[in-house]
Amino acid sequence: MSEKNLPTANQQALLEQYLLLSKSAKGAAAVELIKQVLVAPGIYVFGELLDMPNIQELNTTQHANYYQLLHLFAFGTYSNYLENKPQYPELTPAMINKLRHLTIVSLATKEKRIPYSKLLKELDLQNLRELEDIIIDVIYADIVRGKLDQKNSRLEVEYTVGRDIKPADVDTIIQVLQDWSDGCETVLNNIENQIVKANAMKDNHLKLKSQIENEVSTIKKTLKAQAQDSDSVDEMREVMQSSEKPSKKKPNTKGLGYSYSTGS
Repeated sequence: MSEKNLPTANQQALLEQYLLLSKSAKGAAAVELIKQVLVAPGIYVFGELLDMPNIQELNTTQHANYYQLLHLFAFGTYSNYLENKPQYPELTPAMINKLRHLTIVSLATKEKRIPYSKLLKELDLQNLRELEDIIIDVIYADIVRGKLDQKNSRLEVEYTVGRDIKPADVDTIIQVLQDWSDGCETVLNNIENQIVKANAMKDNHLKLKSQIENEVSTIKKTLKAQAQDSDSVDEMREVMQSSEKPSKKKPNTKGLGYSYSTGS
């Protein structure tokens, strides 16, 4: 599951106009600005607006509940709203819908498979069809990517946008990143050690291979020399055996005569 913490270019462009307006909006005008941004399509991050001076100023006036509402949309969930409902202004249906969307995003950043039972509880819903319609809206808005697993009654999450980060969580995030970095360093060192060992084994293997090849070559030369010596011995034996055989001479019959007489 992947998570994207930065708003898209389109979301940033939509938010930018509200950031510009907040520079001149004060009091009731700032409240109206908050009402508009909370239901604006495509805007799901509010931290930058929350940090604007004129918006911060609301927290010290009779409009503090709207500052708290914007804070809720930046960092909270629908169950947080229900738990502290008296401190917030009444939500419109569009605001409730947006806050439920943000609640699904919060759950999706923590779980890859979210049971319908948990979603029904967190969103304060009793109707399964209504829950699935909200999930489809979230997927269509591309703030969560996944699929409805109706067989197992759960939402399978593949991707989700990130929500605003609370200032108090920054140190925790830094520590998590530091731990991750240290873990990567350890893995890298282990890999480098394995590479050194592998190279040493390779060198030893090459040396052994060279040694064996040299020994085989020596054995071949020895066998060849022995074979040549054997051939020489055989040739010498044949020569010696040939020289020891007596020569056979034909009898000399020249000068021998025979006479035959016949009686009369």
